Amino acid sequence: MQISVELALTPLQDDFEAPIKAFIKKLRASGLTVMENPLSTQVFGEYDRVMEFLTEEVKETFQASDHVLLTMKIVKGNRSDYAADF
Repeated sequence: MQISVELALTPLQDDFEAPIKAFIKKLRASGLTVMENPLSTQVFGEYDRVMEFLTEEVKETFQASDHVLLTMKIVKGNRSDYAADF
């Protein structure tokens, strides 16, 4: 089963850019389809592979920061080819 996941990582600290960049670099290196915009990052792929990767990386990110927030939306289906038709 394919899924689409939208992620917004928000470190609650003064130096917030470093953890975000590190997280995005790991997403890019995962081999999954990754799309970025200024507000969030989207990941697309097979459910088990995406969730296994995210479980490990979110845990590492949380362990590396004292205070961090992750907002995640999961949609069934791979929406990486979505294009507005209006």
